[in-house]
Amino acid sequence: MLDQEISKLGYGAWGLSGELGAYDRGEARRSILAYLEGGGSFIDTARAYGESERLIGETLREWTGAPPVVATKVQGHGPNRRWGSPWPVEEVFPPGSIRASAEESRRLLGVEALDLLQLHLYWPTWGASGYWLEELHALREEGVVRRIGVSLPDFRHEVGLPAVLWEIVDSVQTIVNVFDPLALDCLVPMAAERGITVIARGALDEGGLSGAIDADSTFREGDIRNVYFAPENVAQYPQRLERLRRFVPEHASSLANLALRFAAGQPGVTTVIVSMASEQLVRENLATFAEPPLPPDVVDELRTRDRWVRNFFTPAYWR
Repeated sequence: MLDQEISKLGYGAWGLSGELGAYDRGEARRSILAYLEGGGSFIDTARAYGESERLIGETLREWTGAPPVVATKVQGHGPNRRWGSPWPVEEVFPPGSIRASAEESRRLLGVEALDLLQLHLYWPTWGASGYWLEELHALREEGVVRRIGVSLPDFRHEVGLPAVLWEIVDSVQTIVNVFDPLALDCLVPMAAERGITVIARGALDEGGLSGAIDADSTFREGDIRNVYFAPENVAQYPQRLERLRRFVPEHASSLANLALRFAAGQPGVTTVIVSMASEQLVRENLATFAEPPLPPDVVDELRTRDRWVRNFFTPAYWR
């Protein structure tokens, strides 16, 4: 279990993939170092995140402090719609591809062993056995990886329940935020009960819960938020955000502060990964995570009165 080894704030490297817009490589390296200097100890990346593994590896060679726990994800194969509905495991992770991806990640990160290797997609239709799980177990037994996990495709947290119930993984990664806290009902407590690490992502709803994005926002070509925040998706966003402002500034200094503290304060959530490819964002987030938890009545009100269950990722799967 990673709970005693990693910080509550995790460094999410999706922002280094280019899918959230361009970033400055030098500034990104400085952000990683600032995160580590501030006490951060968990970095989450993936083979699919562009040059992120190479950049992280180069940066960690500059770091002279205690090494962080670094998690990465296996490169998946197949059409984009594999994220939308169950796809044969033989096509997403063909035999041998898990090992090949792990070895490439190990080379780029410059480590002898991967602290955590996650499947970048998981469907319960794959069952609790098979060559794919045997490959993961073999890599763990050989010392190529220390722990194995699964990253769920989107807000559909329920697809991770079988892996948790079968106890075939060491960690599960899922979306947890104010608008969609459903993973907190079953997946998170059941994982915690079994000693399975819970990595929460999407706490800011791809930036929407920061209050900085609305129906008029524009993004660079290739930025996934062009689809996620399409006008038809965010028509209700201003109204939903306005409701949350009732907690600012009495209980939180900003909407982003409220959203991050909501996710971080949930029992069973081990770490919350946040994309922050700038020093400023790192320092702001470190300060936020140093604050005390939100009052229980505020958390309960957010979970029960402000949930907005929807999946803005869906159009991206079928485009």
